Amino acid sequence: MTIEARLGDITREDVDAIVNAANSTLLGGGGVDGAIHQDAGPLLLQACRALRRSQFPRGLPVGDAVATDAFDLPCRWVIHTVGPNLHRGQDDPQQLASCFTRSLNVARDLGARTVAIPAISGGAYGWAMDDVARIAVDAVRSWPGGTVEVVRFVLASRAALDVFTAALEA
Repeated sequence: MTIEARLGDITREDVDAIVNAANSTLLGGGGVDGAIHQDAGPLLLQACRALRRSQFPRGLPVGDAVATDAFDLPCRWVIHTVGPNLHRGQDDPQQLASCFTRSLNVARDLGARTVAIPAISGGAYGWAMDDVARIAVDAVRSWPGGTVEVVRFVLASRAALDVFTAALEA
């Protein structure tokens, strides 16, 4: 499996699946979540509402992941995961690692070969980017594998890219 990092807009990635740094409601929000919902179109919100009704009436738990179609995005699937929010006292690195491994498990179950992942919890949820990068890279490297051939960390800033690049080189 190839693991790489690049500066970019995750909604424009030419991959089978992108990972959404969602909130537990699955109903959209700010940052990556808002951009994905905006670019995917209104059918994504409908799909997320259906998931809330059928599988997650109390919301998607922190560290878990679930997929929907990607609708108007160039990828085939959106894998939604909820990172731990440091501002709410959610400081367990295992929960953060679970976001990456559960997302890859969902990708594998879908048959995805290429997956783009943002810096989950590294923005509004308050985790230090170096911690996110280290945990993310370690989680992906230790993931047992499957159909996924390429994992691409797609970062929104040069600073985040530099941190992820350093974690990949360590």
